[in-house]
Amino acid sequence: MSTGAAPVRQLDASSVGELRQAAEKIFTEFGTSATSPELLARVAEFADALSEPIRHQLRPVDTDDGLFVLRGLEVDDTEIGPTPASWATAGDSAAVYDIVLLLLATVMGNPIAWEGQQDGRFVHNIVPAPGHETKQTGASSTVLLSPHTEDAFHPGRAHLLMLGCMRNHDNIATTAASVRNVSLSEADTALLTRPLLPILPDDAYTEAQGFDGRPPAVPTLFHAKDGLTLRFDPAYTPVEDASPAHQAAYQRLEAELARVSGAVSLSPGEVLIVDNDLVVHGRVPFQARYDGTDRWLKRASIRVPARRTRPLAEEDEHGYGQAAIEAHAA
Repeated sequence: MSTGAAPVRQLDASSVGELRQAAEKIFTEFGTSATSPELLARVAEFADALSEPIRHQLRPVDTDDGLFVLRGLEVDDTEIGPTPASWATAGDSAAVYDIVLLLLATVMGNPIAWEGQQDGRFVHNIVPAPGHETKQTGASSTVLLSPHTEDAFHPGRAHLLMLGCMRNHDNIATTAASVRNVSLSEADTALLTRPLLPILPDDAYTEAQGFDGRPPAVPTLFHAKDGLTLRFDPAYTPVEDASPAHQAAYQRLEAELARVSGAVSLSPGEVLIVDNDLVVHGRVPFQARYDGTDRWLKRASIRVPARRTRPLAEEDEHGYGQAAIEAHAA
């Protein structure tokens, strides 16, 4: 899909003003977007009071494409300042938009953070970083970021992924492909629903990569109530350890996902919401300039309470010692 082909939900001017006003009030009170229990509680309070038009546009993903673009928010290229040199130096850059994303995420579910990633912040800055050009993480640039399930190694991974665009002068595309659009044989599907291979922690989780525990074998596909879901990260899956038949089935799934993949090039203020159980996402290669004008996204991860789209056996996984922090305790 092109950007134009992706389902779009448009916020009206009143809704945009309501979100901006709420975010500014919270930022004025706390002076930061670095999340604390008090800030998260205030976000929840404001989110509960948001109007019905906003809630309607944030209804669950409702197509087999498994995603939509929320349009209407405004980003001033000068006001937000230069693209940070890395997530570690971003701090409170464009912090009001962190809080806007938290408000949106709280309407859709429960925002989560990770103790081992980006200092436990609930909104991540996704920017190219020197020295990471060829890594399979959001800080890369010159390589194709392989299509993957976000945090596929972990049973507590997000149900929904939110990518808000701050800057994208070069129209660099996010790729997306839904498992509901692929065509697989029954034999391939049967093989891939068996828990035969682990998914290892990616390079954003250095502590998890040193975890002393047996990696659990997990299924790539799962039959949920309303159709197939997937858990997929080929860059961190030792597919070569599987049988020839399993390897071939995995490769056919990979080829099918590539066949149905589309490109979504976000403009500033647009927010891409992806169903992380249905859709793998990635990014096309690009040449970073490191001059303050590079592509800059903000990312929020969301769990949806009581959602049943994953095998119950996931509850027994160790998660490589990583803990997902939920904004609001169940």
